[in-house]
Amino acid sequence: MSENEERKNVKLEDRSQEELVRFIMNMSQRQAVHNALWFSEVDHQLGMKPALDALEKVTEEFSRIEMERLGKSLGFEVKNGVPAPLLNIPREKLLELTGEISKNWLAMDGLWFQSLEKKYGMNDAKRCNDSCWHRFSQVEARMIKYFLGLPERAGLEGLQQALGYRMYSRINVQSIIKESDSSIVFQMNDCRVQSARKRKGMDDYPCKSAGLVEYGRFATGIDDRIKTECLGCPPDKHPEEWFCAWRFTL
Repeated sequence: MSENEERKNVKLEDRSQEELVRFIMNMSQRQAVHNALWFSEVDHQLGMKPALDALEKVTEEFSRIEMERLGKSLGFEVKNGVPAPLLNIPREKLLELTGEISKNWLAMDGLWFQSLEKKYGMNDAKRCNDSCWHRFSQVEARMIKYFLGLPERAGLEGLQQALGYRMYSRINVQSIIKESDSSIVFQMNDCRVQSARKRKGMDDYPCKSAGLVEYGRFATGIDDRIKTECLGCPPDKHPEEWFCAWRFTL
């Protein structure tokens, strides 16, 4: 039997310390994918609202169960469902961590796109990308809404607050201009993806098709009365002060 075959036949209990750690990371990734597949299938079978309702309920309950079990196994205290060690980290470090998590999220998103683009081409990659944003924007809106305790119809004030809690808000520079009591304009002044392309001498990534879905769905997820208008988004030409801009009207 070859060394490789012998390695394959090793029981989990006999694996090295590093292999056990890697297996635990693998299990965590499987758990995340399984959770996403449940959400996707409920959306497919029953619709987006039932999927969002279930996600909210499952997330709240599972977070408590997960932390209690991990705390018991790893020996850390859990306070109100939160790992106590995290409560002792300086606030500036926690804020820094939100940025690092957002960077990881964006890197994951980019790797998915690139893997499809290389094998199937830009058209199929964009098709999958836009469909993903169709769902994720609604999920993000609902989860932020729950976190902030916003009412069902949170209005433009609620939308403005929610936009400051998006994953993008921790890694990009954005601003909001109040036009009137019934409309605001959101500008993405510095986009991590587009700025990186600009530094490399590349054209803007044409993200308008995804943006139309993303911003529209996010806005209606906060308040179904809000209408979204694109003022400019690549491949549209845009001024130096922003990469894309969107008007939200109640």
